[in-house]
Amino acid sequence: MSGQKETLTFQAEVSQVLNLVIRSLYSNKEIFLRELVSNASDAAEKLRFEALADDALYESDPELRIRLHVDKDANTLSIEDNGIGMSRAEVGETIGTIASSGTKKFLAELSGDQTKDSALIGQFGVGFYSAFIVADKVTLETRRAGLSAAEGVRWESSGEGSYTLETIERAQRGTTVTLHLNEDAKDYLDDWRLRSVVNKFSDHIAMPVEMLEQPPAPPPAADDDKKDDAADDAEQKDDADNKATETPAPEWKKVNTGTALWMRNKSDIKDEEYQEFYKHVSSDFEEALTWAHNRVEGSHDYTSLLYIPGRAPFDLWEREQKHGVKLYVRRVFIMDEADKLMPRYLRFVKGIVDSDDLPLNVSRELLQEDKKIDNIRTANTKRILGLLEKMAKDDNEKYEKFWGQFGNVLKEGPAEDYTNREKIGGLLRFASTAEGDPTHVSLDQYIERMVEKQEKIYYITADNLAAARNSPHLEVFKKKGIEVLLLVDRVDEWLVSHFMEYKDKQLQSVAKGELDLGDLADKEDQEKAEKASEEHKHFLERVKTALGDEVKSVRVSTRLTDSPACLVVEQYDMSQNMARMLQQMGQGAGGPAPTPIMEVNLEHPLISQMDQEADEDQFVDLAKLVFDQALLAEGGQLQDPATFVHRLNRLILDLQGKQPAVAESA
Repeated sequence: MSGQKETLTFQAEVSQVLNLVIRSLYSNKEIFLRELVSNASDAAEKLRFEALADDALYESDPELRIRLHVDKDANTLSIEDNGIGMSRAEVGETIGTIASSGTKKFLAELSGDQTKDSALIGQFGVGFYSAFIVADKVTLETRRAGLSAAEGVRWESSGEGSYTLETIERAQRGTTVTLHLNEDAKDYLDDWRLRSVVNKFSDHIAMPVEMLEQPPAPPPAADDDKKDDAADDAEQKDDADNKATETPAPEWKKVNTGTALWMRNKSDIKDEEYQEFYKHVSSDFEEALTWAHNRVEGSHDYTSLLYIPGRAPFDLWEREQKHGVKLYVRRVFIMDEADKLMPRYLRFVKGIVDSDDLPLNVSRELLQEDKKIDNIRTANTKRILGLLEKMAKDDNEKYEKFWGQFGNVLKEGPAEDYTNREKIGGLLRFASTAEGDPTHVSLDQYIERMVEKQEKIYYITADNLAAARNSPHLEVFKKKGIEVLLLVDRVDEWLVSHFMEYKDKQLQSVAKGELDLGDLADKEDQEKAEKASEEHKHFLERVKTALGDEVKSVRVSTRLTDSPACLVVEQYDMSQNMARMLQQMGQGAGGPAPTPIMEVNLEHPLISQMDQEADEDQFVDLAKLVFDQALLAEGGQLQDPATFVHRLNRLILDLQGKQPAVAESA
């Protein structure tokens, strides 16, 4: 028996809203299945709650489930649940009115622990309309639990501004949504395609999602007793063929796991299970180094399971590389790379965050700015940094493996995360001039090894380890036994421009400004240098004139013990190494490189020879040769290598001309 059929128009300018939903709201077409399965899960949860007070609502069907039906002949896909269902009035109110969410209203009526325990998903009341992304007509049939079979309801619409609503007979409680798929959505009639979407978006919801599966046909009965009679053989063969052609009836099989590992107690989960889940969530074939599993309850409830991988992905340094953990809301997958939940310098972290309530946008594909998001991000950052601190303290070998894969990413942290810059600083590792050729020195280790009266953390930046280790800027530090950190990664220049102090110790470049060793300086050497500067004032001016605009000034060095000269820049200038890097990256036009200062070692024989050179042309050649040598020594490139070679050859020939002739052999 069916009731009167009505044709009604949607409320709230629905044609415009539906057009927005279909064409603009969802960027990923397959999300329609997530939304409809989520609605079905909500309906089952509602029944579970109401049945606590009235178990008769379960009727004769207590096993809650969601089923997907495919009818390739009719070109339809149906999502069926045996949840709470809806009355005719509820259908008109929730389906006939855009953004009137039954779930949201139901949640508002819950209180206390009920709200915490419920697994309801819908918030906006538009998820149902995502069906029109793939369907040109949608039919909904439903009956509310507790009502008679004669009080079923059918809702139908093509999404063009109106819908029909009629009373029908429906034997079972719950709801069936049937999608009449359009031409470009027929791939959703494929079992494998449906399973993959369910596994991606709804694998962990508590309600079982079922699909019909054809079991394999039984093998033919074995014939162990061979008979010679041909008639008997033929008869047995016919019987075997008949049995072989019997097709077993399709069976309903669960296609989602129905359990979320992160929702279980940590004490009940084995390491092997954690590792297996990591491989699933990260698509990595190697095991994770470590992980953190936490449940947070309070003003906002969420669970996080965060992993530190054992190897870097191939796209770690891609400019447009996305990052972030997977976001779930009440076990339902929302987005793959929720970058607002993890800072960019921790983009290597994999895992999930499952929140009971997060401010999503209406399509549930984007996170909105909110204090809850900030709090989760802050907590996630703190957990990962704490995890790394524990690893560095308890398992140095494992931490060195981490550092080799992700150290340069972590170095971005002090610039991005001012609050945690000291924590990040404690996790950094560098090469050093200390004995034993150490390559993973922490700042804490450096501070412990500081010589008496040392106040600063000294470092040098260079293109490579050899250039840094052999730089003339280190000569006085080697002489005094002062350790210097060797920064040779490109990101190091960015790091030291934002990270200038650690535990009240200033980080100081050995190639910037006038050398100030504080109490470590030898007063006698300082006085000697000042006196030499005055005595050789004319020589220094003469070198400056010879080099012209290539140098800002020329002065006596207190850094050098073996080399004739070195180049330095002012304390707050861009380093020469950074200037070269920008030039290599095509960003040299962003601003001129700083003009260097040349420091000379007056005790070096070459400088002494220059000071005595009367020939002005030869003096200029020597000055430019010394400048070019200093530039090469710090890893720089000559602007005119050919001229350098000609000048060097000319000086060699001149030098040979001044040597006495070698006597020929008798």
